[in-house]
Amino acid sequence: MKRGELDTIDKQILYHLQQDARGTSSSEIADVLGVSSSTIRTRIDKLERSGVIRGYHVDIDYDLAGFPLYTKIICTAPVPEREELAQAARAVDGVTAVREIMTGERNVYVNAIGTDHDDLNRIGEAIDSLGLQIVDEQLIRDEFVCPYSGFCTVDDSEL
Repeated sequence: MKRGELDTIDKQILYHLQQDARGTSSSEIADVLGVSSSTIRTRIDKLERSGVIRGYHVDIDYDLAGFPLYTKIICTAPVPEREELAQAARAVDGVTAVREIMTGERNVYVNAIGTDHDDLNRIGEAIDSLGLQIVDEQLIRDEFVCPYSGFCTVDDSEL
């Protein structure tokens, strides 16, 4: 599958999976879209194989899970090393996500969790030792993920 080759059915499948991938069956999506469930399963397999669907992830309330401190560490990396340093940051214990930014000086964002300030200091030191320059840290109260509505052309109340 080439970049941008998603048709309306593919986009609607993505929209419904973003709503609740675990709790939404291919039969339910098929009913809304008016196609067979085998068509939906085949399309999902193709989206997975092509890398459009990279995985299925759980949304965790880190505070309830025992990690009350959730931070975004904003870093600067030399552009030629940005990808390598971002990948290396993923291996730091406590890091939950890394985002590479294409523009600007603040070009690597690292999300991390900890039980206390010592945890966050350890993570910051580990990130710094990789060669990422920390320019800011933000303590996050909460984060909410929502589906991209641009994939939906069907009223999701039908699902």
